[in-house]
Amino acid sequence: MNIEEYRDYCLAKPGTTEHTPFGPDTLVFKVMGKMYALTGIESFEFINLKCDPEYAIELREKYDGSIRPGYHMNKQQWNSVYTDGAVPDDLIRQLIDDSYDLIVAKLPKKLKEELKELSDEH
Repeated sequence: MNIEEYRDYCLAKPGTTEHTPFGPDTLVFKVMGKMYALTGIESFEFINLKCDPEYAIELREKYDGSIRPGYHMNKQQWNSVYTDGAVPDDLIRQLIDDSYDLIVAKLPKKLKEELKELSDEH
């Protein structure tokens, strides 16, 4: 997966916006204002994604070195997924989906309703 494919995949998700709040080299994707994915624009070395804590441990063991505790993130709930080819693109897409879904599940009811309206428009 390259950065263009990653960007297109994230932006296709309802309610997603892109930002650079940490400076011009860090691309952040948010759903309804809540972050679910971020990466370095120049390096695209890894993607930080939210993950269920138990599944995060399982992934880190299976993909030792290619999926690590989230860099500069809550180490229990975020993984850094390296884009070196060791993690299949299909799994990366699934982990993006999971991160998005975890954030959506925690949204207040009003934002969930707004997101549903956006989803229905697509």
